[in-house]
Amino acid sequence: MADGYTLCHTSRGVMQEVADAMSRVADTVAAALAEDLGHDAGGGEPAFPAGCDGTTCFLRLNRYPACPFAPDTFGLVPHTDSDFLTILCQDQVGGLQLMKDSRWVAVKPRSDALIVNIGDLFQAWSNNRYKSVEHKVVANAKAERLSVAYFLCPSYDSPVGTCGEPSPYRPFTFGEYRRKVQDDVKRTGKKIGLPNFLKQSPVDAMNHGLCF
Repeated sequence: MADGYTLCHTSRGVMQEVADAMSRVADTVAAALAEDLGHDAGGGEPAFPAGCDGTTCFLRLNRYPACPFAPDTFGLVPHTDSDFLTILCQDQVGGLQLMKDSRWVAVKPRSDALIVNIGDLFQAWSNNRYKSVEHKVVANAKAERLSVAYFLCPSYDSPVGTCGEPSPYRPFTFGEYRRKVQDDVKRTGKKIGLPNFLKQSPVDAMNHGLCF
């Protein structure tokens, strides 16, 4: 029992260190992107993203077992992340793919780099100047894949806001967004996401060049 107890607390400590380090990376990247959009937290504006702290963000460990039916099997189905930013550390097995120019592009693993994904909330906050990236994971036939993902999320009652007006989106909170995603998945089997919160109908938005 003593050895198991020690291992548990050692692992918890390591994961807390990883979460803290990824949190610093996420905050730094978010601040740089916000500054690029004209948001200056040093001029009296609140820090971006608002409502995010150690109690609202989370770390996820992912394990994808080897699959003899790869590459026709998804380790993770195509989707976008429902957060501001995702910081991802993947092993050398690979399998992550991003949608770019209407085709899937494999992300080559690098041991000296982290991957940063723009999430739905940042797309909304940036008025579509930054786009939430659609991605998936394909299985590997011979090796399991491991990854660690940190999700920069606000509290459920936090308004997502905007970097400036006019915004194509009506005001909404993170809680509203998550509930709508869950309702859509139950009702249609898939996530609809940001088009639900457009001030215009999705058809009108497409006509004005707001593609999703």
